[in-house]
Amino acid sequence: MTVDLAESDRGQVADVVDCLRAVLGEALVGAYLHGSAVLGGLRPGSDLDVLAVNARPTTDAEKDDLVDRLLVISGNGPAEAQPRPVELTVVVGSEVRPWRYPPRRDFQYGEWWRDRFERRDPDLWRSKEDSDVAILVSMTLLADTPLTGPSPSDVFDSVPRSDFMEATLAELPGLMRDDPDENTRNVALTLARVWHSVTTGDIGSKDEAADWALVRLAPEHRAVLERARDLYLGIGEEDWEDLEQAIPSFKTAIQARIRSAVEVEHDRET
Repeated sequence: MTVDLAESDRGQVADVVDCLRAVLGEALVGAYLHGSAVLGGLRPGSDLDVLAVNARPTTDAEKDDLVDRLLVISGNGPAEAQPRPVELTVVVGSEVRPWRYPPRRDFQYGEWWRDRFERRDPDLWRSKEDSDVAILVSMTLLADTPLTGPSPSDVFDSVPRSDFMEATLAELPGLMRDDPDENTRNVALTLARVWHSVTTGDIGSKDEAADWALVRLAPEHRAVLERARDLYLGIGEEDWEDLEQAIPSFKTAIQARIRSAVEVEHDRET
């Protein structure tokens, strides 16, 4: 797949790959671009998403080194600014091929944890089961965009639809929590993506999933998702005060549509 990246984005992706090579050396099997960059193109509010495969578990010292480098490479200002936020996930090759569910991730860096990385929170250094890896692998296979290393089909097995569905639904409880500090834009867009994925079985970009969901939502529940989509596209200012009362009802409504889609899928299978 050909990916059209701005020069600044290409440079930042190259910095991530250089970081992986410098820290992991010959143990690095490959690194793969996924997410918005390969699903419709980067938007002003997009992160740079990279999935890396290592031949062995990373050591604590290697994770320290990765964190030190990523804290510099990854942007931590407004999403529309450069450099972009980086989301890097590292998996061990033998943990994902042959495929088994739930999968494990060896390490993950994301800007939502920056303060914890700066504090050297030991929990972020631990390998753990992470159903989201099923979605990342699915996107990586679909994108077929190696940054270094072999084709993703030579590294990953296909993820069964049942595992993809389970992983997608696993996001729902966290998205439905009443958290005053939540990133409303990301929560709304992710809920739309979950609904789109469990209904169609496809993986779309955040704005594509939002457009798909908006024509299916009742009019009284559209304003929150419209605002989230526009912010992701760089339109408007991040201000939710006027929609604060609408957010819970939007989340409840879209959750009901997700549950309904799951029931339809279950009836189809039985």
